[in-house]
Amino acid sequence: MDDLWRRKGLEGLSLARQFALAGGVVMLAATLLVGWFVSGRIEDVVVRNTANATALYMESFVAPLMQDLAASDNLSKASRDSIGALLQGTALGRRVVSFKIWREGGLLVDASNTALVGQVFPPTQNLTLAWAGEVRADFEDTGDPEDANENALGLPLLEIYSPIRDMESGRVIAVAEFYEVATQLKSDLVRARAASWGTVTAVMLLIGGSLFAIVRRGSRTIDSQLAALAEMSSRNLSLRLRVQGAAARFASMNDQTLRRIGADLHDGPAQLLGFAALRLDALRKAAPPEAGPAVDEVARAIKDAIAELRAISRGLSLPDIDRRSLADLVRGLAEAHKTRTGAEVAVECRIAPGIDLPEAVRICLYRFVQEGLNNGWRHAEGKGQEVRLTLTGETLTLVVADRGPGFAAPPPGAGADGASLGLAGLADRVESLGGQFTARNRAGGGAELVMSLDLQGL
Repeated sequence: MDDLWRRKGLEGLSLARQFALAGGVVMLAATLLVGWFVSGRIEDVVVRNTANATALYMESFVAPLMQDLAASDNLSKASRDSIGALLQGTALGRRVVSFKIWREGGLLVDASNTALVGQVFPPTQNLTLAWAGEVRADFEDTGDPEDANENALGLPLLEIYSPIRDMESGRVIAVAEFYEVATQLKSDLVRARAASWGTVTAVMLLIGGSLFAIVRRGSRTIDSQLAALAEMSSRNLSLRLRVQGAAARFASMNDQTLRRIGADLHDGPAQLLGFAALRLDALRKAAPPEAGPAVDEVARAIKDAIAELRAISRGLSLPDIDRRSLADLVRGLAEAHKTRTGAEVAVECRIAPGIDLPEAVRICLYRFVQEGLNNGWRHAEGKGQEVRLTLTGETLTLVVADRGPGFAAPPPGAGADGASLGLAGLADRVESLGGQFTARNRAGGGAELVMSLDLQGL
């Protein structure tokens, strides 16, 4: 039904109007069908009752005059004259304009039109049923071959088939067919049809109006609820975009802060420790020999501290991500990871060049690949590491995978070293941009981190 509304271009109508349109068609069809059925039944009942009354009346006069058909196939001349006299110049004759007396097989043994006497006509259905003992009738149906004279009268006629029975045995010995002028019957049928159609139409209008009132009230309630939901959805969308934008700005400011901390560590404490190491070399020469081991321990501690500070500053610092394409950014991370660990990383980037993304998204991509490769090195020893970046429509998908043992338990929330942001931090970062984060095992062994981001909202 929804497809039909869409094809007709009516899906924008309210529920009440859709009901009025569809219900109106159904109610109109139902009115026509019920009206036709009721008026037809009324006409059948009126015609049958009138025919039964007329047949009973006629039989009381005609049946005694036809008893010679019980022993003969033809009426005697006296019987035919009596029947003719009965229907000429009398009140009964003014009602019955024509008659036919039938024998079995369609033989006419008497008729007001004497030219038809002795002819054989194909038996009609009504004639056959009358021979079975039923009183049959047709109203304004004079289309049979033997009805040419009656049809030429141009009057509304009630054609009645009345079985004539033997008074002694009760068997049907003939069928008398009478044509009664039915002007009054026609008027009665017209009034009955009008009354039946009017009643059916009024009932259908009452039913349809009641249902429409109920549906209209429900439609108004639904429309008001839909309007309220649309307004609420609009407010929620506005709030979500504001929260998402605030989270993205916070993530960007946080990374800028981390970048400054990394630069300050590299330019401040690391430089001071380097100066301390140089001064310690000078002090080693002036120190007594027994102080040599202690000086060496201090020198090693200073060098380790310098290495740790440089590692921390490298993890916190970011390259010029705003001036590099996404594909170059991913490949640069893969090369840096290979240089640091010696592990090969397969990179697949299916994204058009020149895609402009906010800085928060670029930082998220950078941290995601960085954390994913570091996790693959720690937990999978760098086996089968790969990075896949694809853009399908408005959906950006980034996958970092390996062929290690996979996750034996729910993925950990934080990394093992200080430079790692942790999977929980990655999930928060991705979800703050309205994306989805998934950490799962791969078919065939290994683990993968998946980020899916809808760029339309950004």
